[in-house]
Amino acid sequence: MIKIIYGPKGAGKTKRLLDAANEEAKGAKGLSVFITDNKRAMYSLDRNIRYIDVTDWDIAGEDALCGFVKGVAACNSDHEYVYIDGVARIAGKPLESLAGIFYMLEKISGENKITITLTCSAAEEELPDFVKKYI
Repeated sequence: MIKIIYGPKGAGKTKRLLDAANEEAKGAKGLSVFITDNKRAMYSLDRNIRYIDVTDWDIAGEDALCGFVKGVAACNSDHEYVYIDGVARIAGKPLESLAGIFYMLEKISGENKITITLTCSAAEEELPDFVKKYI
């Protein structure tokens, strides 16, 4: 399953993502991973959630991000939740051009029974159709 947290820049998407991650961690039976491109929220997460700053791994671009998420899923079959804060920012592309990564994330999610939650910086009416289906 893929979930989307959306809104314009400054609307509190990261805070909502952190709150969702911390709440879901309370009842999680599997592992949780929080992926972003900075260290700002590191200490706001439950200690049971693995925090990954992609800049530590030189992840840049849509293919690299998708491959990284595949690697996370492949390294342990116990993953239950993956949170990606700023998917377009990490991919370095506008949201409208990221249909491929959403397709791959949906595939990863379905095959591995992982709930993937992403933040998208856009108002609802600005979201591409391939994103709207996850609202």
